[in-house]
Amino acid sequence: MDTGMQHEVLRVTATEAALALIERLRVKHGPLMFHQSGGCCDGSAPMCYPQGEFIVGDYDRLLGHIGGMPFYISGPQFEYWQHTQLIIDVVPGRGGMFSVEGPEGVRFLTRSRLFTDEEWARLR
Repeated sequence: MDTGMQHEVLRVTATEAALALIERLRVKHGPLMFHQSGGCCDGSAPMCYPQGEFIVGDYDRLLGHIGGMPFYISGPQFEYWQHTQLIIDVVPGRGGMFSVEGPEGVRFLTRSRLFTDEEWARLR
């Protein structure tokens, strides 16, 4: 039922599997943060760090929060991805060597979808 209420358009979201992993990692490592600095397409991997162990740069942008943890993206990556919603998922395998999920035998993975015209208009 549509109540006429507009839903918030999120630039970054996470799957249930990613949210469960974030919670497990939070219990082990405390508050976390994410940073997407590379990758131009689906399948790139955001890095996950304990908060305070990665210095956010002047050109990095806070894209949103997943599992209550901040998700940053580099300025050049934001320019590339700005028309898409990033969907953070988990897949088997090894991620970046400094990303805290590595020992779990899984890695975070970025998927994306283009915003609809309505969503894009609300984001501006």
